[in-house]
Amino acid sequence: MELYLDTANLEEIREIAAWGVLSGVTTNPTLLAKAFLDRGVKPTGEDLRAHLRAICEAVGGPVSAEVTALEAPAMVEEGRRLAAIHPHIVVKLPTTEEGLKACKALSFEGIRVNMTLIFSANQALLAARAGAAYVSPFLGRVDDISWDGGELLREIVEMIAVQDLPVKVIAASIRHPRHVTEAALLGADIATLPHAVFKALLKHPLTDIGLKRFTEDWEKVKP
Repeated sequence: MELYLDTANLEEIREIAAWGVLSGVTTNPTLLAKAFLDRGVKPTGEDLRAHLRAICEAVGGPVSAEVTALEAPAMVEEGRRLAAIHPHIVVKLPTTEEGLKACKALSFEGIRVNMTLIFSANQALLAARAGAAYVSPFLGRVDDISWDGGELLREIVEMIAVQDLPVKVIAASIRHPRHVTEAALLGADIATLPHAVFKALLKHPLTDIGLKRFTEDWEKVKP
């Protein structure tokens, strides 16, 4: 399972990329806005394009950039502009009627599409049939409404395997490290994680205790 970072913060991306484990990045309008507002900056269109290019260069892999339009023709035009920013850009579309129409048009042109806001296996099936390269079920938000995000992921992964659909499953809305373990065990192709969850994957108190003990013992005998 590949690991993506769900952020538009360049410092976070460069930090995790330096670990050698980062395969891609997912963004959305909220994350992009936050990356600028946290610095007190109101970006221009060129600022946003330059920021996305910088993300692509930092990660060296797929970067999902989401449209803001709500109707298919406008989604298609915006998707084309996003895809032109950098070869790593994947156009992110909402799983709606208009999103499906735009997905079909963009994928026909050879533009990779990530269909987001998926909360059912049937939505994932429709997205795959419309030509999506990626489908993004939201585990955490499903858990929030007292259903089982892991069960949703299991259904989608199994359905895609049975139907032999050429689409990758991105486990999204990851809230904690256990979600990452579940996604890997259930066969997700990708998990996209917030920065805090990515950092938490590495931490364990016994690792810290063991390292401290090894260091202290070596200090007693080192030449």
